[in-house]
Formats: sequence, C-alpha cells, structure tokens
Amino acid sequence: MKIDVITPFGELVDNTLSQSIVGRARKAGIIKLGTLNPREFTTDKHKTIDDRPYGGGPGMLMLAEPLYQAINKLRKKSSYVVLTSPRGQVFNQELAKKLAKKRHLIIVCGHYEGIDARIYPEVDAEVSLGDFILTGGELAACVMIDCITRLQKGTFKKTDVTSSESFEENLLEAPQYTRPEVWRGRRVPQVLLNGNHKEIAAWKREQSVEITKQFRPDLLENASQPKPAGRTKKNIRRK
Repeated sequence: MKIDVITPFGELVDNTLSQSIVGRARKAGIIKLGTLNPREFTTDKHKTIDDRPYGGGPGMLMLAEPLYQAINKLRKKSSYVVLTSPRGQVFNQELAKKLAKKRHLIIVCGHYEGIDARIYPEVDAEVSLGDFILTGGELAACVMIDCITRLQKGTFKKTDVTSSESFEENLLEAPQYTRPEVWRGRRVPQVLLNGNHKEIAAWKREQSVEITKQFRPDLLENASQPKPAGRTKKNIRRK
C-alpha cells in the first residue's frame, strides 16, 4: 500500500512512523510512505502557504492553490484523498478497515486555522480523530496510518492477531495477563490456566461484554452477537 501525506512538516510524520511495528512494515515494503510539502508549489520568494481569511477572524488559512497542486501531483486513478478536518467523519476501526483496502491513500493535513474552503471538492473524504483541537493534522495522519498499517497483510506474522483486539465487533478487549501467575497477591484467573479453549473463549467474551458495559456502553448497540451453538451445517436437522 502506498500512502502519501501532504504537509509542510514532513519530518514530523516520517520520524514518528519510523519506529516499532510501522517502522518494520515500512522496511519490509508492506507500506510505502511519502511526504510532499505544499511549499514546493508556491511562486513567491517566501514560499507562502497561508494567508488571512476574507471577512476577518483569527489565525491564518492554508492557501488553496499549493494544496491543489500537491494533490494533483500525487493523484492517480487508484488514489483516495483524505483531508484531516474537524467536520469530518470520526475515525474508528470500521473506517480504518475501509481505508486499509485502498491501493493509494493521500492524506492532506490541515494546519493553522484551517484551509480555504474551495479545496473541499478536491478530496474524497474528510476525517476527524474526535471532538478536540490539534495544532495540525500531522498527528491525526500518524494515528490513521498506524491503525491502517496494522491491518495490512504481513504486518504481523499471525494473521489473526488483530481479530480479538478492542473495537473489533464493537466490544472492548477482555483483560489479559502474563507471568507471574501471582503478582503482589493478585492471581491470574484460573480459567486462563486450565487449557480448555472453549471455556477460555466463553470467559473472554463474557468479560468483553461486561467491560464494554462499564466503560463504553454506547458500543453495545452495534456489537455482534456470538453465533448460537449447534447451528453448523453438520448438525442442523431438516424438518
């Protein structure tokens, strides 16, 4: 997968995404990450990419022309252009899955007070991380790329490593434990030690539901229900 980020602060994106899992995925060629500075498409000696808004108001707006030129420098038939924007769809796991299927993703980072509104028709989607304010879209882009990279085939050796994580099936993940079995008087639940995978799976599901009820009850409305037992093709009796 190819991902390009349009930003005047390319080093911030490149450095942030050069470590850990994403860094390894880049080295392995699972994702190819590039950055493009809109200043490359300015014509004045100061390489200006922002100006004061018409009608007054605080802050500076990013100019439309440098962003337009940058988008079209990168855009191909397979490209999907995303703008980081507070008015956009809130980023979540389902949206990450959709974006992860794109062959070429272009992320345009908003900055300063915003962008000239005439650039909106040039993008395919607007995405927001949530109802809070950042100084620019670079960190939002990094979060999206990290999440999307995790979904790419080959990022993890085990193909099912992401299937039981939080927000899959709209449930939070069940508690997890590692060695030692007893830590400061707190024991690992016995069910996780008995080797009965059916019981472990049932316990994890129960815990996921309870934790989601406690911390994110809003997710339960769309949570998937477990498949009923005894309803496989082999044991369904025809009437």
